[in-house]
Amino acid sequence: MPPAGRDPRSRPARPNLIVDQLRLLHPFPSFLNGATTAAIAALAGAATLDALRLGLAMTAIQFSIGALNDLVDAPRDHGRRPPKPVAEGLIRPAVAGAVAALAATIGLALAAISGWATLVIAAAGAGLGYAYDLRLSRTALAWLPLAIALPLVPLFAWVGATGEAPGPLLALVPIGMFAGGGLAIGNALADLEGDRLATTPSVAARLGRRDAAALHAGALLAAAALAVVTLPPEASLQAWAVTATGGIVLAVGIVALVRAGAGRSVAARLAWQVEALGTAGLGIGWLLALVDSGLVAG
Repeated sequence: MPPAGRDPRSRPARPNLIVDQLRLLHPFPSFLNGATTAAIAALAGAATLDALRLGLAMTAIQFSIGALNDLVDAPRDHGRRPPKPVAEGLIRPAVAGAVAALAATIGLALAAISGWATLVIAAAGAGLGYAYDLRLSRTALAWLPLAIALPLVPLFAWVGATGEAPGPLLALVPIGMFAGGGLAIGNALADLEGDRLATTPSVAARLGRRDAAALHAGALLAAAALAVVTLPPEASLQAWAVTATGGIVLAVGIVALVRAGAGRSVAARLAWQVEALGTAGLGIGWLLALVDSGLVAG
């Protein structure tokens, strides 16, 4: 039964309805994190099935975080475009809660196969996501969970593949924190108009478009600069190429998002996705350089 006051005839056609319902899982960031995890695990030397399992674990955890986010934010998300499935009555709150719980259970169970250390890292990442959903997304500290969680992605993949975290991997912590913070602010920028209409005090709404754009670009450029500066001199041409390509894609996304003004939420969202892809490429290239240089075993 549709929500009160809504014309049942306004429900979208079935193909669009399915797409709108799938948005509960936040598919782009979820699948990107999962694919990046699988790629890093393979780079660390994991067997194909183990790399895929770790990638699936990360994807399921991201599904859980995304479903909980839509459930918690439903009262503020009505009327957004693209539509949020819980807010628009396309998915019942109880179903969204069940999806979040089931996805978390699957993700953590798959992570546990690689041992307690991998499970702890997975649980920490999930906990940061839930902290964002339940409280921090509506505060000036909305950038903090992703800034801490992003470095956990390569750590999760590497520990899951090898059972240990080699020392050189620690250089990814400041790189990942700058990248995570920048992406979080960029995500708020992409949603800025919707947040203003919903009177949601996101970090971008609090800072204002200009200051948020500057901080977002500065953090991502700092991450890229740190990645290049710390790249081993012995890195192969292939590693340099992957890193450079990621950096270029990231730069294109930054420019596009900064230039996307009010009323261009679709363009801003696409630009943010380009940034996320560039960040993933930058990280994979950096890790490939470590393996090629013999600093870590792959």
